[in-house]
Amino acid sequence: MINLEEAVTFNKLAWDTEFFGVTSAKATLHKPLTFNEWAELKTRFKDYQFISIVNKNSDPINAQFIGKDTPAFLADINIQFEKELVGLDEKPKSVTIHQALEKNDQITEIADFKFSKFTEDLELAKRGGDRVYQQWLINSFGNPDKFYALSKDEIGVINGFLLFSYVDNVCVIELIAVSKKETKGGIGTSLFKAVEYGAHQQGVKEIKVGTQVRNMGAINFYHNVGCKQVECHQIYHLWNL
Repeated sequence: MINLEEAVTFNKLAWDTEFFGVTSAKATLHKPLTFNEWAELKTRFKDYQFISIVNKNSDPINAQFIGKDTPAFLADINIQFEKELVGLDEKPKSVTIHQALEKNDQITEIADFKFSKFTEDLELAKRGGDRVYQQWLINSFGNPDKFYALSKDEIGVINGFLLFSYVDNVCVIELIAVSKKETKGGIGTSLFKAVEYGAHQQGVKEIKVGTQVRNMGAINFYHNVGCKQVECHQIYHLWNL
């Protein structure tokens, strides 16, 4: 038996299995696989109906294994950004930070994300993929490990939010959205700067965030707020139905 632990992280996805109604797993390929390692990994695929395969750094050897040897398709290319925090003079006054925020319908109404592998994969779409981000938000409400930055207009209506968490002393941005009713710019930047200010105040040294390669608006936004693109991962979807 080949030892895959250093080359591959393989996990059953319990939440996805329950939500989509198909047995789901995730395989993260950390380095170029040998032929034997790939052959061993393929045997694990047979036990699941849906497998998300993350090809770290878009390795060409792994891409050829996947493309030539499975019916998997490229569902997403994930771009990862980082920013080292050096501190800001002040937090934007229009933004407040909340931990374990109670359920708020204004937030879920704003959350309309154009780019999503959960809807672009038609098999996931017909199993409720359009509700994934809404459920993500619902699960975050009341959770002490989840934080919200909220922007409000002059009459106190939420016009933007940023959901984030702390993992291993890193601030991870999970979701960010601005109301489509908002005409003036700068809300997203204010949200980011408020999170940056708060994270630095807590001694956190780095912010991390990811987005899809087709989401040019998000890519340009993260560059504009000082993030650096550091990784690019292919994400394949394999179905055994």
